[in-house]
Amino acid sequence: MANPLYDTLFGQHKGKTTPFLELADGTIISHNAFLELAAQYAHVFAQLGVRPGDRVAVQVAKSPQALAVYAACVQAGIVFLPLNTAYTADEVSYFVENSGARVVLCDERRSEALAPVAKAAGAVLETMNTDGRGSFATQAKLMSPEFKTADRSEDDLAAFLYTSGTTGRSKGAMLTQGNLLSNSKTLANEWAFTSDDVLLHALPIFHTHGLFVATNISLLAGSKIFFMPKFDLDVIIDRMPTATTMMGVPTFYTRLLEDARFTKKLAQDMRLFVSGSAPLLAETHVQFEERTGHRILERYGMTETNMNTSNPYNGERRAGTVGFPLPGIEIKITDSNTGATLPQGEIGEIEVRGPNIFKGYWQMPEKTAEELREDGFFITGDLGQIDEDGYLHIVGRNKDLIISGGYNIYPKEIELLLDAEKGVLESAVIGVPHPDFGETVVGVLVAEGEAELDLDAIKKNIGTSLARFKHPQKLIVLPELPRNTMGKVQKKALREDYKDLFAPA
Repeated sequence: MANPLYDTLFGQHKGKTTPFLELADGTIISHNAFLELAAQYAHVFAQLGVRPGDRVAVQVAKSPQALAVYAACVQAGIVFLPLNTAYTADEVSYFVENSGARVVLCDERRSEALAPVAKAAGAVLETMNTDGRGSFATQAKLMSPEFKTADRSEDDLAAFLYTSGTTGRSKGAMLTQGNLLSNSKTLANEWAFTSDDVLLHALPIFHTHGLFVATNISLLAGSKIFFMPKFDLDVIIDRMPTATTMMGVPTFYTRLLEDARFTKKLAQDMRLFVSGSAPLLAETHVQFEERTGHRILERYGMTETNMNTSNPYNGERRAGTVGFPLPGIEIKITDSNTGATLPQGEIGEIEVRGPNIFKGYWQMPEKTAEELREDGFFITGDLGQIDEDGYLHIVGRNKDLIISGGYNIYPKEIELLLDAEKGVLESAVIGVPHPDFGETVVGVLVAEGEAELDLDAIKKNIGTSLARFKHPQKLIVLPELPRNTMGKVQKKALREDYKDLFAPA
């Protein structure tokens, strides 16, 4: 046997001194140096008793070391579970317990908060900072830079990414080596990546876009990555003349357009700008082309599927659409109630099938059966239509998922906290348009009887249990929530009522 994901993405670079990562301070990390660091990390996991198929939960800041942990997990056959660095200890607790993670890896500053989480789940807590300190990094320095790669197949799990609907607990989407590998190969080919490319990487690496799209494609093609801890407008502008590609969320592009330094000349050597993780306004698309001559390439993906569709690299990139199905991937539009395929042009539920589709939800066979059909089609929950030219348009979501700045936010989680606040009878959480983030969170509350709600106190109280990107930007009090004849809250009406809440003056 072999290890298809490791061999194809990482192993091909063994011994190569070609640049892989370049940091803002000018540090260059070669492919081989990166692989040696990953091998040392793999040894630490083995010493901690982690075996192929076990899970490791990782909540550390973006850094070359954090990326090497991913490579180490692939090499050792461990299931990699990256966690948003903004998650609170309460949120992390569920993921660790549900996944059965053997190790929790975090920044030293988080160790006090996460120690009881790891202990309760029977996991080992290790620390690793971006400055090289921490128990995990210290052990790694004593390890060999060579590690015998674990035998795995394309059907073996490579990662868990937690996702959720608007009800119930988060679901662990099980992604196989084959899922990740097939998508990387397809995208590298479709977007014409080569070893001559330099990618501006300002995305987080706890999430499909920054990790399994941007990083995996670059590894496959042998491209160099300019690796930034986060989006920094000044650094992006400074480094753009030396780059060829960039992947981002819509916020990246609106920020660039707001800066007079971002000109056609600055972007003249770039060949590709990719946007995803949230809808790109058609207005942004048009403004970007007028400023630079480049048309942003939008694509469509999900946690459970990686990328499904893409506007063409060669061909018309149509604003307001997410392009065509990627090679080997099928898309159909169906009736949400019957599952019947609808005629072209009609709006319905988007279903997708291909080698990119996840294996199912961890320990949730009923939920898997609800969303993953026996014939292999995954019911995305997104509503769309295919136009006369074959372009897919995303027109809404069956679920009330909010996507803010590229991050998924699930209303039910916030509603449960709001409903528990003193004086609150009930709540409804919605996403409304926001010029920078695509959408932002608004909470609509109904008070109990004559209770006077202290909105500032409520915001502060729920904020301790929520990552900052989930905090409601505004709380609104209404005498009652709009409902249909069956008593269901009509969130669509609320979204319509407050759609201009954050519109520019």
